[in-house]
Amino acid sequence: MSAVVPGLRSDWGLTAGGAVWLTASVQFGFVAGAVASTALNLADRVPPQRLLAASAAAAAVCTVALALVADGPAVAVPLRFMTGMFLAGVYPTGMKLMASWSGSAGRGRTMGVLIAALTLGSTLPHLIAGLGSLPWRGVLLAAAAAGLAGSVVALALVRPGPHTASSAPARNPRYALAMFTERGPRLANLGYFGHMWELYALWTWIPSFLLAAPAAGGLPGSVEITVFLAMGLGGAAGCLLGGWGADRFGRSPAALTALLLSGLCCLLSPLLFHAPPPLLFAFCALWGAAVIADSGVFSTSLSEVADHRYIGTALTGQTAIGFALTVVSIQLTPLLAEAVGWEYAFLLLAPGPLAGALAMRAFGKGAPSARSPRGAS
Repeated sequence: MSAVVPGLRSDWGLTAGGAVWLTASVQFGFVAGAVASTALNLADRVPPQRLLAASAAAAAVCTVALALVADGPAVAVPLRFMTGMFLAGVYPTGMKLMASWSGSAGRGRTMGVLIAALTLGSTLPHLIAGLGSLPWRGVLLAAAAAGLAGSVVALALVRPGPHTASSAPARNPRYALAMFTERGPRLANLGYFGHMWELYALWTWIPSFLLAAPAAGGLPGSVEITVFLAMGLGGAAGCLLGGWGADRFGRSPAALTALLLSGLCCLLSPLLFHAPPPLLFAFCALWGAAVIADSGVFSTSLSEVADHRYIGTALTGQTAIGFALTVVSIQLTPLLAEAVGWEYAFLLLAPGPLAGALAMRAFGKGAPSARSPRGAS
């Protein structure tokens, strides 16, 4: 929603608090949908390509409704909540499908491709908004059309791969919590939670950070174009590099590198806030790559150490808790910015990747797949 917030402020008189709730409602909806999916083990009991297609189509319909009928936050927030709820059937299900097409030796790269696509899709509205004077309703309709196209592709062409785990023999919603009693899944999840503390708050508020920076006027194109180039294209490149590194050097080293680099970017953000335009853009591109490079590594790691009968449930539970954490960091970041300015606001995010790095360092010491992915089948 950050791509259309300026238009909403103009048309609806949307306040900063209202903008926060439009974003947070998606996260709340995702958590609700993920909890429901986990309780029913949907990702392990429903043909994944059908679940993905239906969920993507439903999310797109909610976005179309928002573009056509919403006239204020009272209508928009529930629609965004429903969008998030249906997206819970897209992201974890897509990860399970991708894992089914790759053995452990190449799974990092496979997941990297999926998260690269997610990154481009998430930042696409910034590109649409930045290319012309398309009104915010047109931006949402264009994004919804892309979602509907993805739904058709999933239903018509996507099928589970040869590494598909056997279906869950019975409903076992408790596995989403039981996995935390196992060392490998627990540490992979803790690393992911630190990553999520930073990721969506950065994606949501980087436009505000850039608009407030002294060099904003000298960035390439509009702020929207800059965000797409840095967080979208830069992030996609980071995903591919992170997936390659996870297969080449191991899950833990790849995640550690990305987490430490993105944490360092958080700490350096007050200094780079005053940098000249080329340096500020390069910094944002590096941050955009680092902040998402490890996302597929966490999914890969959990898919290898969790009970293979409940991989879909494990991934859905992981994302449910991770998205719940994003609500907190998304809400707190603008409050800190209001108190001390956008120059220092992203310091709030640094503890997430640093804590995640500690968890993945411990993961690397105990999980065989984290040390030698090429030895797994």
